[in-house]
Amino acid sequence: MKYGLLASAILLLGSSVAQADIVRYPIPNSTFPIAQAVRVSGDAVTYYVSGQVPPVISRDADPSSPQAYGDTKTQTVGVLNKIKQILEGQGLGMADVVKMQVFLVHDARAPMDFKAFMEGYTQFFGGTQPNLPARSVVGIAALANPGFLVEIEVVAAKDSK
Repeated sequence: MKYGLLASAILLLGSSVAQADIVRYPIPNSTFPIAQAVRVSGDAVTYYVSGQVPPVISRDADPSSPQAYGDTKTQTVGVLNKIKQILEGQGLGMADVVKMQVFLVHDARAPMDFKAFMEGYTQFFGGTQPNLPARSVVGIAALANPGFLVEIEVVAAKDSK
């Protein structure tokens, strides 16, 4: 008898597993294209995408120079396209991104160009794709290659069903 009740309880509990609930909280009184916070609960699967750097756009340029990868906007678009491809390979899209960490080079050679970053970023978030991630942008002295001006890592979440 005890085992029958236990099995019934497990079946009942299993049938009531919550679906993923992803709630994005906008910044109050702002149209800035990031979320103030994102809550992920329920039956969600979380994906962590390692930091991605820009693809080469000019094979004629020195591979350790920004000319090989483009300006900040070009690098941002290139990096976000790489992230988009990685996510699509997992059955996800940019709308599933819940957290983004951005590293922008800020030094005498290349001052951090936040405006150019935003021009690239808004091609993927805001407007036609309204699911905004929580996001940080950090100015740093350098990345692994002196030609890189942008590196981005993301966390994405999606209902596991």
